[in-house]
Amino acid sequence: MFNLNSYIKQVLFVFIILIGIFSGYAQNGPERKQLFDYNWKFFLGDDSEAKTNSFNDTGWRKLDLPHDWSIEGKIHPKNTTGGGGGYFPAGIGWYRKTFQVPDEWKTKKTAVYFEGVYMNSEVFINGKSLGVYPYGYSSFSYDLTPYLNFGKENTIAVRVDNSQQMNSRWYSGSGIYRHVWMVVTDPVHVAHWGIDISTPEVSSKKAVVLVKTKVKNETESAQSIVVKTLLSNNSKNAGNDQTQVELPAHSEKELTQTIHVSNPKLWTPETPYLYQAQIQVLKDKKVVDDTKTDFGIRSIKFTTENGFQLNGKTVKINGGCVHHDNGCLGAAAFDRAEERKVELLKAGGFNAVRTSHNPPSEAFLEACDKLGLLVMDESFDCWKIGKNSNDYSKYFNQWWQRDLEAMVLRDRNHPSVFMWSIGNEIPERSDPDAVKTAQMLLDAVKKIDKTRPVTSAIVNNDKNWDVFDPLMAVHDAAGYNYNLHRAPDDHKRVPSRIIVQTESYPKDAFNNWKLVQENNYVIGDFVWTAMDYLGESGIGRWYYSGDVPGEHWEHDFFPYHGAYCGDIDLIGWRKPISHYRSMLYNTNEKLYIAVREPAPEPLEIKETWWSVWPTWESWTWPVFEGKTVQVEVYSKYPKVRLYLNDKLIGEQPTAREQQFKATFSIPYSPGVLKAVGVENDKEVESAILQTAGDVAKIKLTADRKEILANGQDLSYITIEITDKDGIFQPNAANRLDFKIEGPGVIAGVDNADIKDTEQYVGNTRKAWHGRALVVIKSNHQADEIKLSVTSNGLEGKNIIVKSIQNN
Repeated sequence: MFNLNSYIKQVLFVFIILIGIFSGYAQNGPERKQLFDYNWKFFLGDDSEAKTNSFNDTGWRKLDLPHDWSIEGKIHPKNTTGGGGGYFPAGIGWYRKTFQVPDEWKTKKTAVYFEGVYMNSEVFINGKSLGVYPYGYSSFSYDLTPYLNFGKENTIAVRVDNSQQMNSRWYSGSGIYRHVWMVVTDPVHVAHWGIDISTPEVSSKKAVVLVKTKVKNETESAQSIVVKTLLSNNSKNAGNDQTQVELPAHSEKELTQTIHVSNPKLWTPETPYLYQAQIQVLKDKKVVDDTKTDFGIRSIKFTTENGFQLNGKTVKINGGCVHHDNGCLGAAAFDRAEERKVELLKAGGFNAVRTSHNPPSEAFLEACDKLGLLVMDESFDCWKIGKNSNDYSKYFNQWWQRDLEAMVLRDRNHPSVFMWSIGNEIPERSDPDAVKTAQMLLDAVKKIDKTRPVTSAIVNNDKNWDVFDPLMAVHDAAGYNYNLHRAPDDHKRVPSRIIVQTESYPKDAFNNWKLVQENNYVIGDFVWTAMDYLGESGIGRWYYSGDVPGEHWEHDFFPYHGAYCGDIDLIGWRKPISHYRSMLYNTNEKLYIAVREPAPEPLEIKETWWSVWPTWESWTWPVFEGKTVQVEVYSKYPKVRLYLNDKLIGEQPTAREQQFKATFSIPYSPGVLKAVGVENDKEVESAILQTAGDVAKIKLTADRKEILANGQDLSYITIEITDKDGIFQPNAANRLDFKIEGPGVIAGVDNADIKDTEQYVGNTRKAWHGRALVVIKSNHQADEIKLSVTSNGLEGKNIIVKSIQNN
């Protein structure tokens, strides 16, 4: 007979045992991974004595990391970074930090972990050099244990040498621009980057999660340990396993655990569900190491028949390339800045990003995981032959393996990463040696991760395209820069080739979309670029007749100090091209209206390779009254109608045959311009542009009105100039002055004008096309932060952002 009480007791007993196994064991001692960003001292210049503990740094500047000293400097045409680096200063800088090491760490292993230092960093602990790391985009760590003074003060010093210019084709920044961590573990612990999580079998009903864990014994004797792994989703137990391991003295061993998950929540860009693996190392039933790793359950597959499939469903890639800078913050990789970048890319309709041309920050990948953005993770801009005199080609032969392994080992557990890229437009790409190098790099990737395809980006530069067939054959997928039009013929010649366009011109959005939609073997397109960026000065510019013609590599175009080829500008505003591209790939936006900037006759507007015609959300063109202007309407409706002041101007089809676009030429007259989407002869949706009056008001909008008092959180304040009725005035160019009160600082100011050479760290900026941006950073106190914005002749405006303690 069934005994309910007995059954309940048994269930409770099992539950208590499980709690004991997985949460009852608390790791004693210090926190495993401790943020080491605060209370550093900085000096811009070189002093060889700065590595010593006795060095007097009282006159040095106090700051918190992440930090980029280049963005703080003045843009000048004589700066050695040149047009490629945005004419920003570089040089040599030193960082120092003094810290206490408690006596109880004597029995621990202590390492310092740098997520990124640009570049040629040398790290010292108590005067002892730990090593030099050239590549500014790699993460690396050093063992501090043998050199620490326990129970006393210790000094870590970092020399950063970014003086050897030019070393980059874009803005690199200078300094310790990503997080630094102190990692404190038991001598028996999970190895650095020692967790590898994959999902070899995935369905909606069940999934197999493979957890490989490398454990390390850094003691003098053999150790018997138990490795326990608990998978969870929103703190709910999803599966577990435990394994007994025997570790000889001074050894490491990788163990594999197979865990079955029922009814898994699958990771996709639309549903970015994350799981967590908690891995504990137990010795004598005590937890000696405890680490957590986020991952996603998803399957990826690439075939010529079905393209790229995510969880069995074909997904077409609407991708954008990005560089690593955060606009007015420079290269500083604040978590919130990286998260906002991903939010902007998602809002712009992208489902994928290419990290051109280097590994991104960890915070960026974490945001891609959390918010749902696929990532092509890229390693290098060159191999053995360089593009600049001091670029990575100087270090490739000695460092490629460490740097490539650092990327793959660090990033392999991110579900957002769906492809690896081993290079971009490699100069030696048509030489037979390049095929050997590519095979070498690909083999190194596959040794660590066989689950993802490997590509690199190839461009022809007027050479015979099929000369690259041997190089493309080495890769799992062929990366085409600006050559997707060759795909149909290439498919006939090499039917097994999977193609992805790794870079494309913004103006070719429709033609590329069409090629992606019509050919299964083409998995998608990455436009150059998703966002404007600093450096590569002048790319994407348009100009008036009479100005110096040509592309960014042909002339010095100062005061241009950045790129204007992005769908999204430097302050986060979506240009009209962004709405058009998103409309091609997505269904959430079906109607948009903008106006092509009219040329001031007799001058003409000239375009360059990466430009699109300057087009604005504006019906305020006072000097063009009575003159013809061109109105562009993007639409996924069969037809659109255009009205001016309620009078019908005309109707045009906007089907696929018209590339979902209509252009109306009309004389400019102030008022209300309205585009209407028409379906079955019914007007179903409208979009308007309204003429603005004279500048009258300041409008402030914060992306977040509450931030954490952690010294790193950010609030982005958009400033817009309006007329007396609150209508946005797109021609406003007012000088704006900023003042901050309370526990925060102005971290950066911007207006998206890449010809404005005012400093990005300051308290003033002119509006450009009616907008500007102020980025507020918290300090460590909780209270209200007040930003005041004033401008001559306008009423000042304030906005309050609350800084709160994280409980």
